[in-house]
Amino acid sequence: MAIEKILTNAAPAPIGPYSQGVVVNGTFIYTAGQIALNPETGQLVGGDIKAQTRQVLQNLEKILLEGHSSLRSVIKTTVFLKDMGDFAAMNEVYAEFLGESAPARSAVEVARLPRDVGVEIEAIALVED
Repeated sequence: MAIEKILTNAAPAPIGPYSQGVVVNGTFIYTAGQIALNPETGQLVGGDIKAQTRQVLQNLEKILLEGHSSLRSVIKTTVFLKDMGDFAAMNEVYAEFLGESAPARSAVEVARLPRDVGVEIEAIALVED
């Protein structure tokens, strides 16, 4: 099995001992969960859950592009929410990015997320090349 680590400066650097994503056998990309970190400053994006979700999905998109994929090739996501009451607002922004491809998705409420953000999203995608 061939595993290639993805590392791009266009997305936030990992804040622990993990990769931004991995490409497995040149076919699938598994991303690490992304939070609303600005990749240029390393700081959290302020604002509501919509602003956080937008930054998270932009970060995921950059990782996928580095792994020769895109949001249109995402086949599964997992959304972790600090408050399920934010689901509708998160879903509105999610639809802007992934609505047409409509990958399979799980969404769960969790007690706490890294840096106390409101949302974290991870993805599985097909490599496009």
